[in-house]
Amino acid sequence: MADHGVTVQRFFVADSANDALEAAQRLKAKEIVLKAQILAGGRGKGIFNSGLKGGVHLTKDPKTVEQLAKQMIGYNLSTKQTPKDGVTVKKVMVAEALDISRETYFAILMDRACNGPVMVGSPQGGVDIEEVAVTSPELIFKEEIDIFEGIKDRQALQMAKNLGFQGPLQQKAADQIKKLYNLFLKIDATQVEVNPFGETPEGQVVCFDAKINFDDNAEFRQKEIFAMDDKSESEPIENEAAKYDLKYIGLDGNIACFVNGAGLAMATCDIISLNGGKPANFLDLGGGVKEAQVYQAFKLLTADPKVEAILVNIFGGIVNCAIIANGITKACQELELKVPLVVRLEALFHKKQKSHREGRHALFGSYRL
Repeated sequence: MADHGVTVQRFFVADSANDALEAAQRLKAKEIVLKAQILAGGRGKGIFNSGLKGGVHLTKDPKTVEQLAKQMIGYNLSTKQTPKDGVTVKKVMVAEALDISRETYFAILMDRACNGPVMVGSPQGGVDIEEVAVTSPELIFKEEIDIFEGIKDRQALQMAKNLGFQGPLQQKAADQIKKLYNLFLKIDATQVEVNPFGETPEGQVVCFDAKINFDDNAEFRQKEIFAMDDKSESEPIENEAAKYDLKYIGLDGNIACFVNGAGLAMATCDIISLNGGKPANFLDLGGGVKEAQVYQAFKLLTADPKVEAILVNIFGGIVNCAIIANGITKACQELELKVPLVVRLEALFHKKQKSHREGRHALFGSYRL
């Protein structure tokens, strides 16, 4: 964000207590904020298994930063968004603490209904925006952005006004909003959420905390950003699936799903639930799947001790059913499958037929296995 001209606090990232102390000393700030770095919200109210309460702490003493870092780094932090045992903290952010005189909420995200980016803002920031949407929907402001024309000055100023910025701060907020949109485009983001998007007593407009989601399809041109991806917090089975270009998300059921296409995969999970079962996973093979990927997918599914049955649901419109069938056969033979397997393959077959009038070939027909 700083690289794109967005105003943020001065900060360093440390992976040891000693580095945290050095960072605090280098900041030479009146007050320092120390934040545990994990991919989960609710850190401020979280609890470490070291006994320390809270993943965000304020102090004026750099030596206190060191003591706090010792109780954070290497320990698990549990919040409302983490697994029960929490997530291991490997890094902390040491930042200059700034006073916040007012907090707002601002986000830019891709909206399917609008076929493009949308700005969403609220003068009530620093809290759960979902709660604001329920209790005070009139305080949620939404503005569509033309993807070809970009964000207009009047749109940015109107959003700044809706967020409650006044006087010179209104123009400063509008400038930050335009810079955030430029960031959104340049890094191929699907969401840039700033909460709080606040103002200080000194008259600054600052992005105090942010969440950014990136478009996976843009990895080829955002190599620097994707190289920073820390997979240590992901489930090992999800990391293993990613090696074979399989989209896998573990769930808490006992019926494994083996599906091609994200929409069909979600529908398969739904239909299992509607019929009284519980899906053990979401697994999307994609359209260009190879036999080796089918084998690896089965290997992942059978490695899950919760799995008591496997449901294969394949639509052959985007994949060759023979590839799936061969992969399943090989997996069953080599992995010595011990759980029931239910397979549904629906394929399209192509039959060439000469048209006497037009001299063209027609494709038609389908069959189910």
